[in-house]
Amino acid sequence: MPVLDDVSASQSQAQKREKRKLALNIAAYLSPIIIIVIVFVFAPLAIILFFGFLKSGPYGQIIYTFTFENVIAMMGGGYGKVFLRSVYLAFQTNFLCILFGYPIAYYIARFGGKRKILWIFMIIVPSWSSYLIRLYALKTLVGTKGTINTLLINLGLVSEPIQILYTNFAVTMALVFAWLPFMILPIYAALEGLDRSVLEAATDLGATPFRRFFRVTLPLTRGGLLAGSILVFIPTVGEWLVPSIFGGSKIMMAGSLVAHKFTQVGNIPQGSSLAIMLAATLVLILYLTIKWGGREALEKAL
Repeated sequence: MPVLDDVSASQSQAQKREKRKLALNIAAYLSPIIIIVIVFVFAPLAIILFFGFLKSGPYGQIIYTFTFENVIAMMGGGYGKVFLRSVYLAFQTNFLCILFGYPIAYYIARFGGKRKILWIFMIIVPSWSSYLIRLYALKTLVGTKGTINTLLINLGLVSEPIQILYTNFAVTMALVFAWLPFMILPIYAALEGLDRSVLEAATDLGATPFRRFFRVTLPLTRGGLLAGSILVFIPTVGEWLVPSIFGGSKIMMAGSLVAHKFTQVGNIPQGSSLAIMLAATLVLILYLTIKWGGREALEKAL
């Protein structure tokens, strides 16, 4: 019996050593990623959180006195309206991306055939160019003296240029133009992973194409929809370049407001508070989306 006890004790110690060695190996492999995340993600967030509860002097200097004034100021009507407008435009953009993106992804997955790679390539290629260049190219098309207005006037359809720029429509159009590919790709991936035998079974059981889509295809591709919504909605809420180019001084979103406080007003504590509020809102939305969509949505988003 003592011999058996010694053997089991040595085996237990060996298992512990193996587990310790495995943990050290995992830590060694992940340490560069952990360091990068801490230095470039958590440290800046901690600094912004710290500045968000400080005071700002009359000339923009930071006064190291703890206060809730910035948080209280954010509850005011002006800031609240900007955040509500940002969320509304983000929801609108997300809905339109689903409305246009799902049929495109469905067509490629179902009827693309040998040209699927070509269609996906055509969707991805514009993203290889600069985001700023693509926005200014779109602005050139829809401007007062742009290609669309020039064409309409030459055809005699309108007598004077249509005012497209610096409206909510222009901002929404630019957001959909910029983020539509990020909705198409996750939906396409979900449709490609769909088991065709399930659709055949639904057809054999007498389901019409319309009923089959809403009762089988759409529920089974929910993960792709939620993943696309994560990739579109979250950056859209914090967008600042699109409203600056297509909205001008008339339309301001949350990202524009944060940039305005940091760069033009020079009020770093207030800008930090707005950034904290924006980040907290996005984290909450991300949590609710992943909780509703489950692991499938997160895997497709990543």
